[in-house]
Amino acid sequence: MRVIAGKAKRLKLKTIEGLDTRPTTDRIKETLFNMINIHLADCDFLDLFSGSGAIGIEALSRGARSAVFVENNRLAINCIKENLHTTKLDDNAVVLGLDVLSALRALEIQNKVFDVIFMDPPYNQLLEKQVLEALQNSSIIYCDTIIIVEASIETDFSYLENTKFRVYKEKKYKTNKHVFIEIKK
Repeated sequence: MRVIAGKAKRLKLKTIEGLDTRPTTDRIKETLFNMINIHLADCDFLDLFSGSGAIGIEALSRGARSAVFVENNRLAINCIKENLHTTKLDDNAVVLGLDVLSALRALEIQNKVFDVIFMDPPYNQLLEKQVLEALQNSSIIYCDTIIIVEASIETDFSYLENTKFRVYKEKKYKTNKHVFIEIKK
């Protein structure tokens, strides 16, 4: 796994061994970033369920002003910190070793606001639904915040009809998909 483009282009990233994380493949990551590249310049990026930190690091490499990484697995937290150091992108990064819902509350207290929020929760556990419910009334998003969820291909987002969010784009791959969500206007 490597950084695809930007300041840290071609640098290799480490991942933790085992099945606790599912690193996004370089090909899928490249497709994702081709779709959101226009939104990255000087954005504040939030990477939830960060794993190795590859998504947030790619955002920083491509011009994001800052990135916050949220992960509660100790081995993954160390991996993110090591990857940030290797890519020399640690000055604009914060790693929070908390569960995602606690991190959202902490970020609200700090008055943080994000332009792009990416989450890659464990599949088929409805964790993305819990996060989206928490984000509905959160001060860390604003009317133009883009939320991207990496989910299994089977994940149903029809519950969003009863929220302030809507799916505006979906990119399907073999076993998973990226779902792009925004506030209904």
